[in-house]
Amino acid sequence: MILCRSALARSLHHHLRRHYTAAAASAAVAAPAPPRRSPSSSPFAYLEDLPRPDPKYDETILAIPRAASGTSASAKERKHGRVPGIVFEQEDGQHGGNKRLVSVRAGQIRKLVNHLGYSFFLSRLFDLEVRPEFESDDVVEKVRVLPRKLHLHSGTDAPLNVTFIRAPSHALLKVEVPLVYRGDDVCPGLRKGASLNTIKRKVKYLCPVDIIPPYIDVDLSELDVGQKLVMGDLKVHPALKLLQSKDEPVCKIMGARVSDQRKK
Repeated sequence: MILCRSALARSLHHHLRRHYTAAAASAAVAAPAPPRRSPSSSPFAYLEDLPRPDPKYDETILAIPRAASGTSASAKERKHGRVPGIVFEQEDGQHGGNKRLVSVRAGQIRKLVNHLGYSFFLSRLFDLEVRPEFESDDVVEKVRVLPRKLHLHSGTDAPLNVTFIRAPSHALLKVEVPLVYRGDDVCPGLRKGASLNTIKRKVKYLCPVDIIPPYIDVDLSELDVGQKLVMGDLKVHPALKLLQSKDEPVCKIMGARVSDQRKK
């Protein structure tokens, strides 16, 4: 027997509420979504001179429960303009576990990736709101998440699937933070005709959730020919733990090749 979508939604809603803790589910359905934590309630805060997420891109990602996984089920979701997703939920927020199957709107994910950029999307926190249907006002649960993986179509860049991980305030998450290079217009080495060898585009840190940097500035303004920056030179919040060697190079100002100099 084929169930209509509304009947399936009611069944999924009942199934989803049994999987979430009874207290969390009943509270979310009976009351409005909880407000964001205030800065004073967090053990960490962004420093004034370091990058912080732009509130312009604060957005709640809407999701609905997904009953089945697999290639065929995922293809059906994409056919209806949805992206199959997974939310890993474990108390420490790091190792995954307690898998939840959800679907999100393809248009919303594509818009966020286009506005932020692929790497920046994966280093930003979002609220994820799970509802029985996208049009429903019934919120089963609202959680803060970090996008962990995003698979895009190689030809069209359409989002194919997305993985989220829970991001409670007490968690430490491994994040590949994108690098933004600045100061090239006044860099002594570049002004002499040298070139910038960009070795790293992202650096991995273990981050307290409340201070995950949206990006890290790489200052080129004082680099001369032959000089380089290593990971230990990057300016980040002291609570972040570098998960790569601090001596690993990030970039270097390369002088002109001998053959190029002779041509001049």
